Amino acid sequence: MRTARFTLDPAFTVGEVNPRLFGSFVEHLGRCVYTGIFEPGHPTADAEGLRQDVLDLVRELGVTAIRYPGGNFVSGYKWEDSVGPVEDRPRRLDLAWRSTETNRFGLSEYIAFLKKIGPQAEPMMAVNLGTRGVAEALELQEYSNHPSGTALSDLRVEHGDKDPFGIRMWCLGNEMDGPWQTGHKTAEEYGRIAAETARAMRQIDPGVELVACGSSGQSMETFAEWEATVLKETYDLVDYISLHAYYEPLDGDVDSFLASAVDMESFIENVVATCDHVGARLKSKKKIDLSFDEWNVWYLSRTEAQVSALDWPEAPRLLEDNYSVTDAVVFGSLLIALLRHADRVTVACLAQLVNVIAPIMTEPGGPAWRQTTFFPFAQASKYGRGEVLDVRVDSPTYETEKYGEADLLHATAVRAEDGTVAVFAVNRSRTGSLPLEVALNGLDLTSVVEHSALADADPDARNTLAEPERVTPHPVDGTTLEDGRLSAVLEPLSWNVIRLA
Repeated sequence: MRTARFTLDPAFTVGEVNPRLFGSFVEHLGRCVYTGIFEPGHPTADAEGLRQDVLDLVRELGVTAIRYPGGNFVSGYKWEDSVGPVEDRPRRLDLAWRSTETNRFGLSEYIAFLKKIGPQAEPMMAVNLGTRGVAEALELQEYSNHPSGTALSDLRVEHGDKDPFGIRMWCLGNEMDGPWQTGHKTAEEYGRIAAETARAMRQIDPGVELVACGSSGQSMETFAEWEATVLKETYDLVDYISLHAYYEPLDGDVDSFLASAVDMESFIENVVATCDHVGARLKSKKKIDLSFDEWNVWYLSRTEAQVSALDWPEAPRLLEDNYSVTDAVVFGSLLIALLRHADRVTVACLAQLVNVIAPIMTEPGGPAWRQTTFFPFAQASKYGRGEVLDVRVDSPTYETEKYGEADLLHATAVRAEDGTVAVFAVNRSRTGSLPLEVALNGLDLTSVVEHSALADADPDARNTLAEPERVTPHPVDGTTLEDGRLSAVLEPLSWNVIRLA
């Protein structure tokens, strides 16, 4: 196998990693909330019904901003249902997932959950622009953030939350380009209501950070035209535009699946180009950042049949994908794609946090455990803080049906404030190891602290209730750093973290 190579030089950088890049997502969908993060009566539950075993894993995962309460759920969401005495909260039909929402877990409980994760956990609240509009968004903002002295802020105090929630980031609806969305709108219709809502929310607080809905995927027929139309209305009123992308192997095409990040990087670059084109037309010096606030491996082709078979149950088992080593390698590659564009992708949310296409799984009344995808995220969140170095790989390639020629090596590197460097690398080859050489220019690095890999002889190996630790990262021997040159061998189908000091 030909050696893959790249050079690291602190003079060539992408940008600083915003901690919000390691965000996640809690939607009222399936068992993400109920028997996921919230299960009164569970042996580990605290007085508020939050599972301590899950909280411990969430802290270990290292998530920051957590988007809530949807997702498709938000387009039918009545925020008033989720506040006040739990016994008085109404049960509602959730059209998005053909389920019954009890509202036992609501806005106050969400904020309490974030506080128990720690100060790194930041709220990212979505407002309903599907079945509702400007007035309801303002009411939610006033209830959440105004200190006191108005009807809604005093109602929050009466409900037991004296201090404002301090929500800074707000999503202006969800996937409004999608025909599946309750209250689906054209780009013109959505652009107008998003602009009106943004303008009004800024009258309450000019410092709010607002996310406009971009396309639900690069494959949407209206992609790019949607962004251009929406931003023409909202460019000076919003801070971010959203991107959503999910990947799965289709028709057994694993080689294309392994190259999914090729599509993700293309998606990012095309949205940046569209944003900057609109900015140029408006003669604006402002840059719109990207909020990649839904991304993951998701076996989406199974979902429609699951949902259509439901008859309004409470917290059904939905979207509980069990991830393999192959899935985790693709997942790690998607993380690399986000880091490689950290100059413009300044918010990203892994969808979702628990049970629903999630890195953490639980059983009602039973244990919680880590999926294979848990490990790349936790390692990237821990070691991927700092400045992203510009990585241009010279790699052997392979042919894919969906994306054409793709590099076997997908990599990035992050330089921390203390000068240490973490290299994140994926070998997409299913059959062969990949030799790697990295030239270090202008970096005062002399040793390999660690080389960790997630790989397995069985690419379908996965963690389950019966075998919760079947797959974990393992140390790799033989990686060296001598005379400014890093040498390593990447196992077949592997996610790698190489730390240098």
